[in-house]
Amino acid sequence: MGEERVKEEALEIIGVLQALPRLVVFDLDYTLWPFYCECCSKREMPFLYPHAMGILNALKDKGIDVAIASRSPTPDIAKTFLDKLGMRTMFVAQEIFPSWTHKTEHFQRIHRRTGVPFKSMLFFDDEGRNTEAVSKMGVTSILVDNGINIEKLRLGLRKFARASVSFNRNQVE
Repeated sequence: MGEERVKEEALEIIGVLQALPRLVVFDLDYTLWPFYCECCSKREMPFLYPHAMGILNALKDKGIDVAIASRSPTPDIAKTFLDKLGMRTMFVAQEIFPSWTHKTEHFQRIHRRTGVPFKSMLFFDDEGRNTEAVSKMGVTSILVDNGINIEKLRLGLRKFARASVSFNRNQVE
């Protein structure tokens, strides 16, 4: 499926849901691209998973901000790769730094930078320990196994919408 077809399908999925996240956060390694930055050289030309750019463009077209939360030990390589892919300006927050903890610190920083409440965020990552830790903060989190794709986007947006309805129902009661 080409980038434009992925974008069209993502726009269709987004268009039918009542509740949408204000911010979608992505891990980098094995979520947006199929490698670890620390195993690469800045001289290499990076590439994304096939559905990644279409999904990012669809989110942007619908006015949904995107951010990065990456525990990379080589943030300089990650940022160089984002530049090479022409993506650096797509993200309202880029928290790319080494950490021995889960991604909770990344999300604290993203929240401070954007003002978006955790319950208004959707997160995609390839490590279960990260999705579990961030879920406890109130972020809807989705584990991806072979990078972001249209099926995981659909799953994430539906899970977010269900959580949003539950949260709003509980606020009223």
